[in-house]
Order: sequence, then structure tokens, then C-alpha cells
Amino acid sequence: MFSAKNLNKFANLKHYFFSKNGGVSDGIYKSLNCGPGSLDNKKNVAQNLEIVSQKIGIEKNNLFLMNQTHSNEVFFINSNIDNKQRIASDGLITNLKNKAIGVLTADCVPILFYEENNNLIACAHAGWKGAFNGIIENTLNKLIIISNKNTKIHVAIGPCIGTANYEVGKEFFDRFLKENKNYELFFEPRQNDKFLFNLRKFVNSKFENLENIETLENVNFDTFEDSKNFFSYRRSRLLGENDYGRCISVIVLN
Repeated sequence: MFSAKNLNKFANLKHYFFSKNGGVSDGIYKSLNCGPGSLDNKKNVAQNLEIVSQKIGIEKNNLFLMNQTHSNEVFFINSNIDNKQRIASDGLITNLKNKAIGVLTADCVPILFYEENNNLIACAHAGWKGAFNGIIENTLNKLIIISNKNTKIHVAIGPCIGTANYEVGKEFFDRFLKENKNYELFFEPRQNDKFLFNLRKFVNSKFENLENIETLENVNFDTFEDSKNFFSYRRSRLLGENDYGRCISVIVLN
């Protein structure tokens, strides 16, 4: 488990970026695979989520996950929502105590938020597509709207694929430059019309010059490179595996 110092300072808050270790799954899912959408044994995934719930100090039925589709949709969890159905969104917000919200990743960026003036938490799943289409802006905007007064937001950006292991083609590069010529800053050219994409830098750029951001911290690991600690979609594809495990990042108000 990994955590961010800027969120650790709040006694009413608990959060972790979980590694892939400490669970019960085996094979390509060894060991803390938390992805209900994976092809892993469903009982193993359920037990892994139970382990996560215990570590974060809640009942398993108080852990809320999303059906992530690389969208920019953000959902607010109130007391009427049941966790049995995964919510179709890539961002979650709540002000409920002892209700944990989580994001599943395997190279994409997990982002955890805490708004201290109004005691709100949020999480977001930011792959390139979600970040490109506004999941970060939508999560921040919804936090500000719900707060309805001065906001002080603390952000923790978790482990994701590193630049050296994120090669993309010219079509990908051109799509970004068509949106904004300044996006060239997030690419390193290689041979044969290939580029290395800096997903972390792109995500961090979304928070620049925003008055509402009080602190921001990166928990900086390369999920592709660090096979001992993290699942990786791209690494699994390179190895010819038919599926991949998902790491979980969780935040909860005590």
C-alpha cells in the first residue's frame, strides 16, 4: 500500500493506493486483483475486496466502485445509493462518512481528492481518453458546485504507466495536437512516426493555475516497469496474456 503525505495529514480521512500484493488470486492475477470486470475467479475478487475493506476500516458493503468506460461522467453518492451495482462513471464524489470510494487501474491514473472546507472526497479514473475528454475538470467542477463556497482541494495522483513505456503512434499524437498545439509538450518523438507519451505530465497539467487546488502530490511509480507491485495492461499485452489484474485506490471519510 502507498499513500500521499498531503492526504495523510488529515485525521478524518483514510486513503491508500494499493499494490497488487496481499491478496488471494493466482496466475496472471496474483494476488490482490480487485477487478470485478476481469476474468479472474469471482470469489477471489470478492475476497480481495474484503481484504481492501478491512485495511481501509469499513464494511465491504460500504465500498463503492465504478463501471469505468474512460468517460468524463462523475457521480455523487448519497445515502440512497447501494454499492451492489457498479456505477457507470469514471469519477465519484461523496460527503458520507465510512463510505469508501475506489478507482481501478492497470496503467491509467488513479486520482484522489479531498475538499477540506466541506469535507468532501472524490476519486477519478484518468486514462488518456478520460483525461483528454475532461474527467478531471468535471470532477473538480462538481466538487466546487457541491461545496457552494470557498474550496480548498487536496489532490493525490497515484501510480501509472511511465513515459518510457508508453509508446503511441502518429494518429494518437495528431489527435492531441488537433485539440491543442501546446499538447506537443507531452510527447517525445521516436523513429518511424512513434512517440512516447507522458500521461502523468498531461494529467498534472490539468491542475496548473487553479485557485482551488491547495496541495497536489504525485505518488510516482511506473506500473509497467514495477511488475512486483503493480498490474499493467500494456505489460500483459506484451507478454501475450489474455487478461490483466486491476489495482485499487481508495479514499474514505472517518
